[in-house]
Order: sequence, then structure tokens, then C-alpha cells
Amino acid sequence: MVNWPWGSEYQIAAALLLDFLLGDPRWLPHPVRLIGRFAAWLETPFRRMFRHAGAAGIAAALTVLSATGILTCLVMRGAASIHPLLGDIVSILILYTCFAARDLVGHALSVHAALKRGRIEEARQKVSYIVGRDTDKLDGTAVIRATVESVAESTVDGVTAPLFYALLGGPLAAILYKAVSTLDSTFGYKNERYRDFGRASARLDDLVNYLPARLTAVIIPTAALILGQRPIQAVRIALRDGRRHASPNSGWSEAAFAGALGIQLGGPVTRAGKPSIMPLMGDPVRPLVNSDIIRASFLMLATCLLFTVALIGLKWLVS
Repeated sequence: MVNWPWGSEYQIAAALLLDFLLGDPRWLPHPVRLIGRFAAWLETPFRRMFRHAGAAGIAAALTVLSATGILTCLVMRGAASIHPLLGDIVSILILYTCFAARDLVGHALSVHAALKRGRIEEARQKVSYIVGRDTDKLDGTAVIRATVESVAESTVDGVTAPLFYALLGGPLAAILYKAVSTLDSTFGYKNERYRDFGRASARLDDLVNYLPARLTAVIIPTAALILGQRPIQAVRIALRDGRRHASPNSGWSEAAFAGALGIQLGGPVTRAGKPSIMPLMGDPVRPLVNSDIIRASFLMLATCLLFTVALIGLKWLVS
């Protein structure tokens, strides 16, 4: 590998820059999509191989993670053996595929644009790409809430958690994190089909996001301060409401976002035709408006940059 002055920090900075500039081109074969397809393909044979669905789910998760890790190592070592610079380029490209800030902002702003033009059907369709709830009957306010909630939650699994693992263990750790996240997205449902099969994937995702989610909640108030939002409320609401979410991790960033923006998130949702109530987070200081999507997007980007600077600074201090 090229002997950068400060190790992998340059690779991470270059990968983030690529993400900000290019996002996720749909024509490019994305490792996360390939991991998801591989995981889905494994489900049927592993269910046949193991009598107990839980054991089948564990075996499938271990297979996906092992294959991802082995293939990533082979690709990185193969590139480095050809030329050290090529090894660094491949490492940067792997890291680039682990970050999703540009795509997250792009999806959110497409919803904002549709609402601004008064095209509620288009807005419902756009928001359906980034949320796991039914969107066909959402009104404008519900579309805004769903978008802000998605930006808040995805700040962790789409940006800060991959950054955290990239700084800890480079491209290999980052892509393994994305594999865990993909396993959870594929199997981590609490329905009859996946309650047992997906339990290992869901628990592993909870584990790997535990620290990044809380570190992100620490950074969000500083980002809110820089943007002229509500840093004190971000801290207060995160501490008060962060544990209300059914997920042990998702509530921290959502609550901090709600406090920073002065809005209330949560409430009724419908998934696969079944209504449920999400815990309320934040105080309704003011009603949700379309510009909150832009405010949330800027808050996510500021949090991403501050998180990167904070972790790199900490790594320099301890190294």
C-alpha cells in the first residue's frame, strides 16, 4: 500500500469526496446490492439444510459475512500485489461504496421538490424508495415526517457507522458492517417468516450499531449549533426520547434530529396494510413544513463531517 502520511484517513476522505460528488450510480454494480442478492439466494437452501429456522438464519448470516470478508481481502491483496497505488485505489472504491450521504440527500430533496410543485402522488412514490412503510395514502405532512425520519435514522447506518468502522478497521471493517446492515434489511423482520430466521441478523445489526448510534447523537447537537438550529433541545430530547424507539439504536438520532429541528416525529404508520404507532419523539414546537426536509439534510451532512473530524482527531491523539 502507498505510505500515506496519516494512514487510511486519506483513503476515507477520498471515498467521502467520491460519494459527495457521484453518489451511487445505478449502472454501477454495487457490492451492497450483490450482498443482498446473495443473502436472499441463501435463504431457501439453508432452510432446507437446517430443521430449525434460527440455526438456518445463523448459518446464512455467517456465510454471507465470511464470503464478503474473504472476497474483499482477495480483491484488496490482489490489487496491492499488482501495484501499491492500485491497492489504495481499490480500497478507496470499496470505502466509497459504503457511504450513502449523497444518495440520501438526493432522495430527500426529490421528495421536497415534488411537494413544492404540489405533486403529492410523485412525493409519495419518491418517499417509498427510502422508507419501509405504506406511502400510497400519506398526506403532505406525513410524507415530510417520513422523509425526515428516514434521513435521521439513515444518518447512522448510511454514514456515521460506516465511517466509524472504516476508521477502526479500514475497508474490510466498513464492508463487513454494510454486510451486517444488509442482512438486517433482508432478514431482520419481526413477522412470522423471519422471526426466527432473521433473529441473528437483527441482533448482530443492533450490536454493531450500538456505539455509532450513541456517538452520532453526541455529534448532532454540535452540528445543530453550527447550523443555527437547537443544540440544547437536541441534547434534551435525545436523552429523554432516545430510548423510546423499539430499536435500541434508531431512536437516538431521530430524537436528536427532532430536538434540533423543533419538531415532533413518530406517530401512526402503516406497514403492509397493518397500522401501528411509532413512539413520539420531540415536542411539537411548530408544525412540520416542507423546508424541514432541507434542514434535516443539512444537519445530516454537517453531522457526517463533524463525525469524521472528531474520529480522525481522536485516532491521532491515541496513535
